[in-house]
Amino acid sequence: MPSHTVENYLKALLALGKDGRVVNVSALSGYLEVSKPSASAMVKSLHAQGLVHYQRYKPLSLTDAGAKAAALVVRKHRLTEMYLVDRMGFGWEEVHDIAEQIEHIDSAKFFERMDELLGHPKVDPHGSPIPSVEGVIDRKNYSRLADAAAGDTLHLKAVTHETGNLLSFLNRKSIALGTVFEVLNVEPFDGSVDVVYGAEKYRETLSREVSQCLLVE
Repeated sequence: MPSHTVENYLKALLALGKDGRVVNVSALSGYLEVSKPSASAMVKSLHAQGLVHYQRYKPLSLTDAGAKAAALVVRKHRLTEMYLVDRMGFGWEEVHDIAEQIEHIDSAKFFERMDELLGHPKVDPHGSPIPSVEGVIDRKNYSRLADAAAGDTLHLKAVTHETGNLLSFLNRKSIALGTVFEVLNVEPFDGSVDVVYGAEKYRETLSREVSQCLLVE
């Protein structure tokens, strides 16, 4: 089985390459907060293992085997997050760091049982798709609240960042998955979005930074 370090590199390459973005060693080292020489050495090792396509001065990409291995790590991570929220009562803002540790457990039966107990969920607590056991990721084509227009009515389906600061902010504003936003105005100057939501008809102005992180339909 891949080491924890290999799994982290594969997962990073999967995340960075999402939506067809170009990935290079510099971007990878920045994402993982490691030196460029360390990232370069690991990429060459992953290439030798048949997990990464690598040519000098060319963009990096995962091979089919690498993409599947990465998706299966993501599957374990997101199942764990769902279990922590659904069965153990953790908040969605608390689970990322715990799942980062549990995702490296090498036991298919452990995660199969977790999946069964949860009823085979399709998304994690943040709305991100849970890859299948074959490593297939069913990505949804959601739009961002930042791209909405006045008069739109939109459902919050996912968040793009799982950082505790963002999620705690959303908690304080009583915003969760499934929240229905009525868009009142989008400010041309700074891109902030005025919305009304919830049975209580909360009215908030969400910054462009926040609204960029909210995926809606």
